[in-house]
Amino acid sequence: MIRPHRTHALWYAFILHRISGVGLALFLPVHFYTLALALTDPERLDGFFRWTELAVVKFAEFGLVFLLALHMFGGLRLMALEWLPWSDRQKTLAAGAAAVSFLISGVFLLRAI
Repeated sequence: MIRPHRTHALWYAFILHRISGVGLALFLPVHFYTLALALTDPERLDGFFRWTELAVVKFAEFGLVFLLALHMFGGLRLMALEWLPWSDRQKTLAAGAAAVSFLISGVFLLRAI
């Protein structure tokens, strides 16, 4: 049986915020590895940059930027929950945050291609 609060739109916003945070945390080792390559082995970094020109990697970058934007707007929504009075518009704002996140990552994808 699904608990009633877990069918609420803000529950889904919470889950998206949590999943995007975990996804970003999983990406951090790759990011730090790339930074280490920039400092220690520029030739391997150039090879890595050639690999990033693949279409599948560009699409993965889109996903990463989407997760980042989703996490940022979800965090802003949570801060609004903490500091602003509760209102019925929060469901709309949560959906709007996801839409703006998708828009930002879509613009990034179009510029990357």
